[in-house]
Amino acid sequence: MLSIRNLRHGITALSPTVLLSLIVNNEYHCTEIFRHHIRVSSSQRPVCEFMNSSLTNLYMPIVVFGMWDGLNRQMHSLSTPGRAILVQARDPAKLSMEIEKAIDDHRFNDAWKLFEQHSHMEGLPRKSIVNKLLASFAESFDVCWLEKAHGLVEQAIVESKQKLLEKEPLIYLSFSLAKCGLSIPASTIIRRLIEMELYPPVTAWSAIVGHMSQTAPGAYLAAELILEIGYLFQDGRVDPRKKSNAPLIAMKPNTTSVNIALAGCLLFGKTRKAEQLLDMMPHISIKVNATLLITVAHIYERNGRREELKKLKRHVDEAYSLSDIQFRQFYTCLLTCHLKFGDLESASNMVLKMLQKAKEARNSLAAATLLIRDKSKSSTGQFSQESLNLRYGLEKNRSTGVCMISYEEFSKDRNFLKLEAEAKELLGSLLGKLQNQVELITTDHGVLLPTEKIYVKLVKAYLESGKTKDLVAFLIKAEKEDSPASNDDSVLVHVINACISLGWLDQAHDLLDEMRLAGVTTSSSVYASLLKSYCKASRAGEAASLLRDARRAGFQLDSSCYNALIESRVLQNDTHGALNLFKEAKDAKIHRASHQQFEMLVKGCSEGGEAGLMTKLLREIEDGQTLDSGVHVWNNVIHFFCRKKLMQDAERALKKMRSLGHAPNAQTFHSMVTGYAAVGGKYVEVTELWGEMKALAATTSMNFDQELLDSVLYTFVRGGFFVRAIEVVDMMEKENMFIDKYKYRTLFLKYHKTLHKGKAPKFQTEAQLRKREAALSFKKWVGLQ
Repeated sequence: MLSIRNLRHGITALSPTVLLSLIVNNEYHCTEIFRHHIRVSSSQRPVCEFMNSSLTNLYMPIVVFGMWDGLNRQMHSLSTPGRAILVQARDPAKLSMEIEKAIDDHRFNDAWKLFEQHSHMEGLPRKSIVNKLLASFAESFDVCWLEKAHGLVEQAIVESKQKLLEKEPLIYLSFSLAKCGLSIPASTIIRRLIEMELYPPVTAWSAIVGHMSQTAPGAYLAAELILEIGYLFQDGRVDPRKKSNAPLIAMKPNTTSVNIALAGCLLFGKTRKAEQLLDMMPHISIKVNATLLITVAHIYERNGRREELKKLKRHVDEAYSLSDIQFRQFYTCLLTCHLKFGDLESASNMVLKMLQKAKEARNSLAAATLLIRDKSKSSTGQFSQESLNLRYGLEKNRSTGVCMISYEEFSKDRNFLKLEAEAKELLGSLLGKLQNQVELITTDHGVLLPTEKIYVKLVKAYLESGKTKDLVAFLIKAEKEDSPASNDDSVLVHVINACISLGWLDQAHDLLDEMRLAGVTTSSSVYASLLKSYCKASRAGEAASLLRDARRAGFQLDSSCYNALIESRVLQNDTHGALNLFKEAKDAKIHRASHQQFEMLVKGCSEGGEAGLMTKLLREIEDGQTLDSGVHVWNNVIHFFCRKKLMQDAERALKKMRSLGHAPNAQTFHSMVTGYAAVGGKYVEVTELWGEMKALAATTSMNFDQELLDSVLYTFVRGGFFVRAIEVVDMMEKENMFIDKYKYRTLFLKYHKTLHKGKAPKFQTEAQLRKREAALSFKKWVGLQ
């Protein structure tokens, strides 16, 4: 044992090396040294200051005890006149054993404290301990421990100790994070795995993407992740014949993973991001199955790609494995797209064809055969909702992903078959949510039928466009295929009364005239309702004209109509006309309340109860916004030019669009921005668009969504326009939009790694200073400072 009992005034300086050799020896003993006699030769600081700096940096734990109170102890102290300090170092190997035992006993608090001690003393523990800690924290399914596990992964990467991390524990951790709704760290770990060339197979990461797609930010990240992975395989960049590429080939996106991301984007309105995935699919040879075909149709409909949807129709009609639910979804998409473009003729013809086929099915022996076939296919899981659930392994009352796979079970499944099955379950869940949004078409024993919702939308579109004659012609044809129960319950009658309720008396009168000219008879109750409305609006001339029409049609109006007419004449001081009407009613012996039943029906529709056709029409007209079909037409033109990189033509189309009075929307600007980005170097043009967008946001109610702002931000960061980039970030954060910081950190490092790294120049203009400050602010925002 080495000890120094006293160091007198003769010794005034001591080097750090000698001091460490005195204090730290093979037996972990300490020695008694008086602070006021010793100075560190290198800095002339008191030894306690040296201990607090140098020894701490050497990862040696320092424990402070009380006053020295005895001699001849096995452990010596470093004493001072006021206090004593005990310097103690623990054996790293023993500490590792304690960490491992704490993990086995599920004492995660103790394990984490011991891990931190080891990190301070020796750095990260050995590989087996790190991965065991990650797997155990992931298996706990606790958000706190999951976040600590993710922090540990980031710490290992920052300290350049990636070799300590293994693929399977990281995949399992990412899966647990995604399942707990922590989409950002889950996607970060997948990205880290790819950076480290520990390529996760698609059978594993498709389940992670499935859980991520249950939330809006996660769905956006899932699409970004697949785009990044797909980029590696575009246009045959990876040679599948090389055995060394096998792990990379196993990571390539498949039909299930792409379909999951597309369905997630659809559910949360990220349809332009979904269209980017569609553009990528042919470049990585994604096989399109029946399910993916319908998902693609939904995306085309949302983005107004009617021509692409028409081309898709041939593939849908030829597909033999589609269920009636999937047929219903596709034709709903096509019908909705016709309405968006204001093509009422095509939409009406679709409805009439459905009614004709339904009538043929009802009136032929084929209906019975169809019914038997429908039942048999439902039992084998082909046509019903239950069959779709079974196809993807979903049970009716089962909530997807409740039970967590243990790490032991996970590690035994080398081919990740359980995760692959879970991915298919998640896809079935997402598709089920999409099916619930189909409202325009239903099916009856496999035959497509229009719902009241499509009638409502068509009627509204016809009325807004002023095509009264075409509306009556369509409704008459529809009623011939599906006759109403009574004249007062026909679609035309409901439409007329809806117009009356809305105060659209001229439209209602026009509809009545067109009905009369077409030879369609209706009851006197419709004339009575419109007549009373004219009287209330003090429109005596129109009321008199309608009265003549009713007489020509052979209708006798009731006493309430005559009372309304008489009251209207009196209010206009037309006493002579009022007396004539009174005599006419008396001579005709008009009975009271002859139309009471009809008026009760109209009142019931207006007040609510079970929502009938008239009620739905009223809601649609009152709540719905007028559709500008020209915007969709011009958006398609601009999108076409931008995809072909014909930006001058796109600019001319945008100018023409504005001159015709069609205001560009977020989709218009998105096409232009992505078009400029594809051409490259058009940052000034994007800046001009950004200025226009800001002006529109300040003066109108136009909203710019996440997809548009993200594309603008990407272009500015790529070009180094950080002043504008900060403006976009501020707008997105103000609207609480999700921003993928990992993507922008990677982009910054790729193109601007050395930007403003040195000292600032002595002489800078105000513009240069502003640019530098913006770049440094952005660098700090993405976490690079």
